[in-house]
Amino acid sequence: QVQLVESGGGLVQAGGSLRLSCAASGRTFSSYVMGWFRQAPGKEREFVATISWSGGMTYYSDSVKGRFTISRDNAKKTVYLQMNSLKPEDTAVYYCAASTAVTTNREGFGYWGQGTQVTVSS
Repeated sequence: QVQLVESGGGLVQAGGSLRLSCAASGRTFSSYVMGWFRQAPGKEREFVATISWSGGMTYYSDSVKGRFTISRDNAKKTVYLQMNSLKPEDTAVYYCAASTAVTTNREGFGYWGQGTQVTVSS
């Protein structure tokens, strides 16, 4: 089992940057594929990015590709989401999640953090 705690959210102007962090505790962090999802008000939770166990493979949604970067530090048991060129439509609660397999499917992630709010003003 793994516990996940996100941090780094906040209010930023359009065009700005934020870096989200997700600290894990519990079982070996490196045995999990990690992902970021987001949920805007009135919308379903959607995939943002995922990274494989050692970081060798990454996948992004089309809406964030080229602007967001996912990375991980297995020694620190932390996964990051660097968000650049933020847009008002990026406003959402961002969730960190852990899976035992490489997937972009929300149902494939069995462990979730509590979320952190990101608000991008125009």
